[in-house]
Amino acid sequence: MAEPSSIDLATEICGIGLDGPVLNGSGTFDALAARKVFGDALIEDFPFDCYVSKTITMNPRPGNPPYRLWETPSGMINSIGLPGPGLEGFLARDLDGLAEFGVPLIVSVMADQVEDFEVLVARVAARDEVAGIELNVSCPNVHSGLIVGEQPSETEALMKALRPITEKPLVVKLTPNVANPHEVAVAAEAGGADAVSMINTVKAAAIDPTVNRAWLGAGAGGLSGPAVRPIALAQVRAVAEAVTIPVIGMGGITDSESALEFILAGARVVAVGTENFRDPRAGNAVKDGLPAALRRRGFASLAEAQSATLG
Repeated sequence: MAEPSSIDLATEICGIGLDGPVLNGSGTFDALAARKVFGDALIEDFPFDCYVSKTITMNPRPGNPPYRLWETPSGMINSIGLPGPGLEGFLARDLDGLAEFGVPLIVSVMADQVEDFEVLVARVAARDEVAGIELNVSCPNVHSGLIVGEQPSETEALMKALRPITEKPLVVKLTPNVANPHEVAVAAEAGGADAVSMINTVKAAAIDPTVNRAWLGAGAGGLSGPAVRPIALAQVRAVAEAVTIPVIGMGGITDSESALEFILAGARVVAVGTENFRDPRAGNAVKDGLPAALRRRGFASLAEAQSATLG
């Protein structure tokens, strides 16, 4: 049986070679801010094998009013509202810095109409620093009023519009807030998606009964963390069985054991999200613990676990 140090963690996603299977969830780890704290040591021991940017929109956004975060007994509700510098600000001020971390960069983008998605994808994909693009499809379409990621037909139509723009990988971020996420995943693949990432947060709210109001400034938000892991595992397994494109699995990963659960459920690679708020080195801990976790389960390599079949 292989020793932990000899276990090969190298893998790939959509043709992007990775030293290991650990990504970050979009918006859960500000690499540029972290570098100001940790300095160049962050580059030397970066927590992730691939970095996913915060979601970029066409125009700058201030985000939602406070409160934006609320801790729950086994997770966190966020209502951040995707604050950011907009496309031009990201390209001018953030992209060069993100390219310095020495791992492949996937840029997350979101829009409320196809035309803006087309501009975002074209402009971002044109940059050599970018390895792939994640499509956050959780925003209502300005024309139909439908949330794209909740409708298979809308998802497929969006993908068919974006696919001709670039040959770089397009990853669709799936919402868990639908009855059958695998149907949306199948539609994404039919439209030309190279992978899906899941799960996004679960709709949630927190109430302050002393003043009869919601704690979060926007009224509600999205639950993440260990509380959603069983939901995420079930949905990852269902989607992995329904599509031929790879799945990026996330939802409550806190350590190497929970990361391995997602691999065995059918995810090719995993992403650490909420745990980054508790420990900015969480990605390192997951990566460092994976060889031993694989060995305990009798796997000689990550690839062997990726191809394992659940009983």
